[in-house]
Amino acid sequence: MEVAYYIEYLLPLLFFIVAFVYSSVGMGGGSSYTAIMVIASMSSLAIPIISLSLNLFVTTIGSYNYLRNKHGKLRIILPFLLSAIPFAYVGGALQLPKEMFLWILLASLILVAMRIYFWKDTGFRWQLNRQRKIVISLFLGSILGLIAGIVGIGGGVYLVPLIIMLNLGTQKEAAAAGTVFVWVVSLSGLVSRLQYNSINLLEYTPLIIAVMIGGFLGSYMGSFKFSPKTMEKTLGIIIIMAIVLLIKKIIV
Repeated sequence: MEVAYYIEYLLPLLFFIVAFVYSSVGMGGGSSYTAIMVIASMSSLAIPIISLSLNLFVTTIGSYNYLRNKHGKLRIILPFLLSAIPFAYVGGALQLPKEMFLWILLASLILVAMRIYFWKDTGFRWQLNRQRKIVISLFLGSILGLIAGIVGIGGGVYLVPLIIMLNLGTQKEAAAAGTVFVWVVSLSGLVSRLQYNSINLLEYTPLIIAVMIGGFLGSYMGSFKFSPKTMEKTLGIIIIMAIVLLIKKIIV
């Protein structure tokens, strides 16, 4: 089937579901958007741009919902952003071969799945002083920013539990920080990529509308009603399906 068919009929539904689930736990959905577009045989140059753009739409709405309910804390997110912004810009400037892009994406998805299914004990806390927490936050921000720029993954799925384990905030505060983080690094990576490649986002209007609606509903339900653990299990199923299909895509 042609890419136009996917964009018009199938992808909007899939992206709505992804945006709903991800935004309910403070994430943008970039990992799954990217994987789905790879499976749909879309251009590897266009995929990160589209994914980062969709991240922006979802997390704009999510940030509003979480910040409106006073879950956002600047002291939590600022150290991560200080290092993530320049590294996301650098990652966006890298022009990787398609094969390397696919392998980096696959590795990042596997890490997401491992985080969800094997790193369950977010009740564990690192006992660190403030200075060490800042150093670790800067280091982690640089890594997540670089990945965001390269493959279009915002990094919220890694950041949220790390914030909790570093004793930086509550579950809701971590989700709010994750949403804001994804928004900022997505913008940085997107600005960088648009200097080297450009696409007509109007062609992807159905996807934008789908993620905006899904993102609004998911973040609203996440900030008020849904259990983060329940939504993470749903997220895990989506990630595993994406991994299986991506492996098949790479092998074939």
